[in-house]
Amino acid sequence: MSLNTIQENRVAIKSQSLRKVPTLSLRDYTHGNENQRNQFILGLFNGIKDYGFIILKDHSVRTELIERAYEILERFFSQPVELKSKYISPRNDGQRGYTPFGKEHAKDSQVMDLKEFWHVGRHHEGNPNIWPEEMPEFKLIFSQLYTELENAGITMMEALTGPLNVEKDFFKKMVTNGESILRLLHYPPIGDSVDPRCLRSAPHEDINFITILPSATASGLQLKDRNGEWLDVVSDPHTLVVDAGDMLARLTNDVIPSTTHQVVNTPEGKYKSRFSMPFFMHPISEASLKCLPSCKSKGELEKYPEITAGEFLTQRLIEIGLIKK
Repeated sequence: MSLNTIQENRVAIKSQSLRKVPTLSLRDYTHGNENQRNQFILGLFNGIKDYGFIILKDHSVRTELIERAYEILERFFSQPVELKSKYISPRNDGQRGYTPFGKEHAKDSQVMDLKEFWHVGRHHEGNPNIWPEEMPEFKLIFSQLYTELENAGITMMEALTGPLNVEKDFFKKMVTNGESILRLLHYPPIGDSVDPRCLRSAPHEDINFITILPSATASGLQLKDRNGEWLDVVSDPHTLVVDAGDMLARLTNDVIPSTTHQVVNTPEGKYKSRFSMPFFMHPISEASLKCLPSCKSKGELEKYPEITAGEFLTQRLIEIGLIKK
């Protein structure tokens, strides 16, 4: 299904109210007939283009694995700060191991987000993963979750290759052995002394290609739709939430824009922790984010200068406070 065909189909989509994030079945793409596959491709492309998010059901990420991961996450983040701080990466870039509460902020924000987190990445000799020795099951469970979320992401990105007029393995080659990150997030209860300007996660756009998010343990996630209005993202425990990031926006010349979203301070959040496990799908560092030919009309200028994924990632990590200039 080409980009032109999809644009023709968007006329009907645009006439509808953009007030509910579309839900798609990945099984329609992997095991469906031709019509079901095409409808999935159309729904995915239009969903992340016109809403910024889609909700994915019938995927291959095991629900029992997600449930076990949240159990381990809650136990780990209940440990004393002194124990967790043993696992801050010596590289001090927040890309592996533990990042303490109040370290990260949204781009251009003057206050810190109300969160702490742990990063699991692909094993590199120069940047190996860090694992808490007190919890041997941590490595097993989160390595499995990383792999299953990555496989789901590769399948979804393959479905975008037709609309973007690139080879079917285009994205797979870009992300295989790439810099994808599984972020294990804890948003603690919000005390009365917290700066009222602070949110659990201030409005921001993700850095990567796409983000795949198992349903969090509490509400609070909102996206800003293409009408500029905040929309609650509600999903059940068996689904994944998917959104587009800055790298995909650059690659497509904003044909697929990056989506602004936030995690707000809900009333129940004052007394209750929130846990979340987004998977950020990144390409290999040397991959070029130069605009795809199919995403630039004749005579149209490229919106962004050419840059590699590694250069762009470093630039953004500085902007959000994880790397010092």
